[in-house]
Amino acid sequence: MRIKKGDLVQVISGATQARGGDRGKQGRVIAVLPERGRVLVEGVNRVTKHVKAGAAGRGSGGRETVEAPIHVSNVQLVDPETGRPTRVGVRTETTERDGRTVTTRVRVAKRSGKDIA
Repeated sequence: MRIKKGDLVQVISGATQARGGDRGKQGRVIAVLPERGRVLVEGVNRVTKHVKAGAAGRGSGGRETVEAPIHVSNVQLVDPETGRPTRVGVRTETTERDGRTVTTRVRVAKRSGKDIA
């Protein structure tokens, strides 16, 4: 999975915002669930959850809105240079350290060619 926690992503499929959907919204990735192929995005796919009142400091219970997971294929990373959605590529860099060859993988925005932090 090429999306990581903290990345800025944009929803690229689903209902438009005019129809009450989330397509076009941008947000930071809160969590990545690779075993399910899903991500949690801040402010996207919000659902109402009914919370039972409990003794363990949860308060009085009621309804709260929380982010639900969205499939990773429905989001795309936002290019740091252009601010538009882009595909993610991987470039390998080989360096010499202490007489050893070390290979590192760097994520790259396909749209602008810039490295993704």
